[in-house]
Amino acid sequence: MTPARRATAICLGSAALLVVSIAVTVSIGPANVSPREVYGIIGQHLGIGTSTAGRLADGIVWQLRLPRALLAALCGAGLALCGAILQSLLRNPLADPFVLGVSSGASTGAVLVAVLGVGAGVLTLSGGAFLGAVLSFALMLALAYGAGGTPDRVVLAGVACTQLFSALTSLIVLSSANAEQTRGVLFWLLGSLAGATWTDVALAATVFGIGGIICLWYAPALDAFAFGPDAAAALGVAVGRTRVVLLLVTALVTAALVSAAGAIGFVGLVLPHFARFLVGPGHSRLLPVTVLIGAVFMVWADTFARSAFGAREIPVGVVTALLGVPAFAVLLARRRRQLT
Repeated sequence: MTPARRATAICLGSAALLVVSIAVTVSIGPANVSPREVYGIIGQHLGIGTSTAGRLADGIVWQLRLPRALLAALCGAGLALCGAILQSLLRNPLADPFVLGVSSGASTGAVLVAVLGVGAGVLTLSGGAFLGAVLSFALMLALAYGAGGTPDRVVLAGVACTQLFSALTSLIVLSSANAEQTRGVLFWLLGSLAGATWTDVALAATVFGIGGIICLWYAPALDAFAFGPDAAAALGVAVGRTRVVLLLVTALVTAALVSAAGAIGFVGLVLPHFARFLVGPGHSRLLPVTVLIGAVFMVWADTFARSAFGAREIPVGVVTALLGVPAFAVLLARRRRQLT
């Protein structure tokens, strides 16, 4: 089977698995709502059926479970996409969406709103997180391009911004938050989709859709970056402009997703490597497969986080880390065997 056909088959299989995963996971949860009632409620809202379920069941399925499952899919797809872009753009296999300092900036913005009440009545926690993420990214760009703008400088500037905003977040929480606020902030910092709404889904889908189209447009340029910036320039790629555009796109996509779901780690680090193992490094094949695998992974990770311990929910970031570390270790071992 040719690489193109293999990638097409994997994409179709992953897309079908994603649809099935969402359909199954919306019927899972501590509330006693039967699968028949679940699908009847969804069909009624979509205008393709009727439901005899009560208002409570309708609210649980349509206002809680379905938007949460869709937002989980979007977060997984977007974070995995950004990880694949950054690993290729920066030529660093350990790069992920949070290497730009976006996550730590979002955390600081969220804490300013939740703990200090900055922008109260104007900014929500998600709004504060988004503004903090954009501010952190702007500072990272200023530091990186003030020092030359090379991939190494971008990574170092991202690390510096991450440490700066993490310190600010810790300072605010330790000096001003009470016990209840500290618990809420910690839960958000570890990643949580508990507050998912249809507004969050619409925003995440819009930002991810636009960002995904731009990234696919630049897939040939990313293939050229595999040979280094000088080789990419010789092949006709506008290296500086491409780097700035893709860094901006990944930062905005990450900021939108983090503002809705908190800091969810390891998705953007591990899943692009798994996709490369399946379809190779060509970005026209890699990016769609990465997106679909990320979506499926996050849907099931969030389902486990909200239902594995009954009514007690754990942050989805804990689940992704627990699953991501062993998976990353396996990938590293397989890569070592291939090189020896």
